[in-house]
Amino acid sequence: MSAPDASKSRTPWGLVILLGALTGFAPMGIDMYLPSLPAIGADLKASASQTQATLAAFLAGMAIGQLIYGPASDRFGRRMPIFFGVGVFVLASIACALTTSPEFLIGARFVQALGGCAGGVVARAVIRDRFDHTETARTLSLMTLIMGLAPILAPLTGGYILALAGWRAIFWFLAAFGLCTGVAAYLFLRESRSEETAAQARSETPIGAFIALLQQPKLMGYAIAGALNGAVLFTYISSSPELIIGLYKVPPSQFGWVFGFNAFGVILASQVNRYLLERRTPDQVLSTASLFAVGFGVLLAIAAFAGLGPFVILPLIFLVLTSYGFMQGNTQAGALSVDPKRAGSVSALTGSGSFAAGALAAWVSGTFHDGTARPMALTILVCLVGSQLALRLLALSKA
Repeated sequence: MSAPDASKSRTPWGLVILLGALTGFAPMGIDMYLPSLPAIGADLKASASQTQATLAAFLAGMAIGQLIYGPASDRFGRRMPIFFGVGVFVLASIACALTTSPEFLIGARFVQALGGCAGGVVARAVIRDRFDHTETARTLSLMTLIMGLAPILAPLTGGYILALAGWRAIFWFLAAFGLCTGVAAYLFLRESRSEETAAQARSETPIGAFIALLQQPKLMGYAIAGALNGAVLFTYISSSPELIIGLYKVPPSQFGWVFGFNAFGVILASQVNRYLLERRTPDQVLSTASLFAVGFGVLLAIAAFAGLGPFVILPLIFLVLTSYGFMQGNTQAGALSVDPKRAGSVSALTGSGSFAAGALAAWVSGTFHDGTARPMALTILVCLVGSQLALRLLALSKA
């Protein structure tokens, strides 16, 4: 692997902050409204399953939308899909704020995600356009520092907005966030797609591009490993209100602090990852981090089935979630390095897979919910073992 040139070695803070904000549509759209779910249910006379469906609809929209924007960014350039997606997100956020029924809110949340996913999928492609494999992994880890503030600040901000102005104000805030981010992208994000990528996209259909990607075992290894590790995070997100508030009796006003502390673990790990990449390759970091993740997952499952309390379970969850900070940037960079001419489609495949696996894992954990931490812990362990197998058998295989 050749060393990156000096221009690539400088930290592109402006670009990182902007792309981090574009990628932040997902955590902002999920985490900010979590404290308001009971209020939404009461105001719209919605059942618990209907309020949960607003989250499931958002995850489904994030998974489906990326499959559209990724190939589009290869064919039409990186900027146009971002502007279209941001516009859809802003309008759908306004629709959420004005909704009068749970059914309408579920639909509006789906459309909101269809727009919001554009920023994340294109941001990863932009980074691969500008950097090599290792620098892509380092920049994605750096972007996590910016993006990772959302899971810390969003629930707290959402709680304060809920207390001051009601749940509808949260969606007005998201609309304003989308508008400001879109304006910043219009002013400061220059086109980065190469002519080689454009020519490749013009020579095949989007479906043809995805078929070509699915036939590359190394790429699929990275994609599956990243998706299953991402599913760990979504399993925790979907289970955390019931676990932390319901089972461990943490007051709702303090929920954001516990939730944010685990997000801090992800941020910390991603920054340690950046420094490790100065001395190790992304694959070397993945190999070690995935083993630790499985080990922590085993300990969490043992503690959950032994019926141990929050002072054991919550620290183990923290350790498990730190693996996300080591795994995501490196698996995404690995996948993007396999076929950089299809960077947008690769980004779509990895991002969509992560949300699809996350939605499935969250559903499984919720279906077997029994009032304990056991279903969550077992789901997390299965995902971590699957991620490890995908890395060993496909991505890191010497065959």
